[in-house]
Amino acid sequence: MYGDEAAVRKILTELGDTWAVVGLSSNRQRAAYGVAEVLQRFGKRVVPVHPKAETVHGEQGYASLADIPFDVDVVDVFVNGDLAGAVADEAVAKGAGAVWFQLGVIDEAAYERTRSAGLEMVMDRCPAIEIPRLS
Repeated sequence: MYGDEAAVRKILTELGDTWAVVGLSSNRQRAAYGVAEVLQRFGKRVVPVHPKAETVHGEQGYASLADIPFDVDVVDVFVNGDLAGAVADEAVAKGAGAVWFQLGVIDEAAYERTRSAGLEMVMDRCPAIEIPRLS
């Protein structure tokens, strides 16, 4: 398990409320869209990160993490597993406090790099499933 209950709780309740959701677009059929909606309902600011840089759920989108002109607390990753490690490295460079890989996304090397850099990290879990359990 990559992200024990303590890490999940810390990310969801202690590390801050600004979440960059990588892979979030205006496509309502994609999982990122629904998860971002749940995060907003629980008081999180959701910042879309997608090459289209679309406004989603009322928040301005950005083409990359580096383009976001403010601090990000958590980077939630909705990209293909082959690309997720690079996003984790970008999250470290951005100064995020945590990285969250969605269900089915596992990259052990990225986990080790991210944890070694001092960030919290969870893999293969969904915050939209976890956050209601904590309320």
